[in-house]
Amino acid sequence: MNDKKNKFILEEYESEFSYKKSKTNLNIEFNRIAFIFFVFLVISIIYSIQLLHLGSLKKETNNIKSLITKKNYRADIVDRNGNYLVKSVSSIDIGISPTEIINKKKLLINLKLIFPDKDYNEIEKKLNKKKFFKFEKNISPINYEKIMSLGDKAIRSEEKLTRLYPQKNLFSHIIGQIDDDNNGISGIEKSFDKELKTTKDLLRLTVDTDIQFLIREELLNFKEIFRAKGSAAILMDVNNGAIISMVSLPDFNLNERKAITDVNYINRATKGVYEFGSVFKTFTVAAGFNESLIEPNTKYLNLKKQIECNGFKIREYSNKIPTDLTVEEILIRSGNIGSVRIGQKIGKEKLQSFLIKIGVQGTINFDIQEVGKPTLINWGKCKLATASYGHGITTTLLQIAKGYAVVTNGGYDIKPTLIQKKLIEKHSQKRILNIGVSDKINKILRKIVTHKDGTAKLANVKGYEVSGKTGTAQISKNSKYTRDKINTFASVFPSQKPKYALIVMLDEPKTNSEYIYHYRDGTQPTKGTPYNTAGWTSVEVAGKIIERIGPILATKYLEN
Repeated sequence: MNDKKNKFILEEYESEFSYKKSKTNLNIEFNRIAFIFFVFLVISIIYSIQLLHLGSLKKETNNIKSLITKKNYRADIVDRNGNYLVKSVSSIDIGISPTEIINKKKLLINLKLIFPDKDYNEIEKKLNKKKFFKFEKNISPINYEKIMSLGDKAIRSEEKLTRLYPQKNLFSHIIGQIDDDNNGISGIEKSFDKELKTTKDLLRLTVDTDIQFLIREELLNFKEIFRAKGSAAILMDVNNGAIISMVSLPDFNLNERKAITDVNYINRATKGVYEFGSVFKTFTVAAGFNESLIEPNTKYLNLKKQIECNGFKIREYSNKIPTDLTVEEILIRSGNIGSVRIGQKIGKEKLQSFLIKIGVQGTINFDIQEVGKPTLINWGKCKLATASYGHGITTTLLQIAKGYAVVTNGGYDIKPTLIQKKLIEKHSQKRILNIGVSDKINKILRKIVTHKDGTAKLANVKGYEVSGKTGTAQISKNSKYTRDKINTFASVFPSQKPKYALIVMLDEPKTNSEYIYHYRDGTQPTKGTPYNTAGWTSVEVAGKIIERIGPILATKYLEN
């Protein structure tokens, strides 16, 4: 039986073998070629798919590198010199779920040992409410180890993003704040929220930490001396709009993450809308120059000490102002009646158009959202008269800075900015004022600081060619003008080739009978503030600031 079976298998094998042998050599060769072709085809398809896959992976990897969308990510912010203004670090928050507490009494005892300074009456109230609550934010590593070693499942930890502000109060109004969910709620943190969350690159600002510190220090000092409600200052490059410093007082410590509800903490540099008084006279004169209606030596004769418009009385601030003045003398002496006459010659349409053109009126686009909007005014006959000398017309300190930049930099339009990459070189900017306007304005502004009748002699810091215009404005409250003042000094330096505009504003300053004035022309020092005007308050502050920041800015020009 076994032999038969073996024989059967052999015969079957032989039969198979004789079948293969019957194929021709040509068929064998063809099959080999077909098989090889098929193998290469499969390999090619696999290789092509792999290439496409790798290409998509590379593209996806590049996208991930440039666009990070992690919940706990936010880019750092630095100043123009690379100094950190904001730094992101990971932190751990501890929360408690009351419904999962094993032993409430024991837990409270342990928590008091680890965190003895907490209000445990308040914590017990939260425990009784049976709702999850945050117990400790940004817990230290030592306390984290202690609390987690308690082994209570009611204790939960959560990794969070923490923003550290190494400069504390210094840039509070510029940087702004974020909420607990990593969303910007004010300042740069809000307006650049998406970019800060999605890019690995540092956000570089135009501000200078050292200069910001010095300006803030002087504002704090004089806020106490003149007992001001608040104050603000902007230092800007007049040629490209770079904000080098922007301070508003009072300010706040960003690290404390407190909700700011007191309106006195408003950003006075950008959000506050004020009447700035006589600083507007520079714009009136510049508009007359731009329209070729006046020249610096154009004379105005028989100027009255008081005029009326629909019952509203317009007076000179001093009876010592002569009745015959040139345009230059009107601005140097800060004459109200002469400014009204110049404004009337320009006309309301042209003056209004000029103020809009240089950015003083209308809404200004800026890098933070906390920006005020000047009050709309009805340009009637009396409004033309009062606006000509800065009464009854409002704007923001930021717009004053832009206006002074435009009228002194050769007439080029600039866009104030806090962002380094937004800067535009002067040769790429559009000239919006006629040639020669700035030269005339700069010479007059310089004389306001150097002339014996000028209102800003206290700012004549030797070697810096400071020029500028003062403004003292009454504050309107409940539709009535009060005795409270907004005192402003808009300065530009060096006057022969303007580079910087420094605008200093004091909100409701008061005189100081003990303050000693040291005059820069060598005159004997005097004690006490004689008048609550910009010339005796804001000008003094600006002079002290320029003295301190001048060497850093390297703008010390020797006068011939």
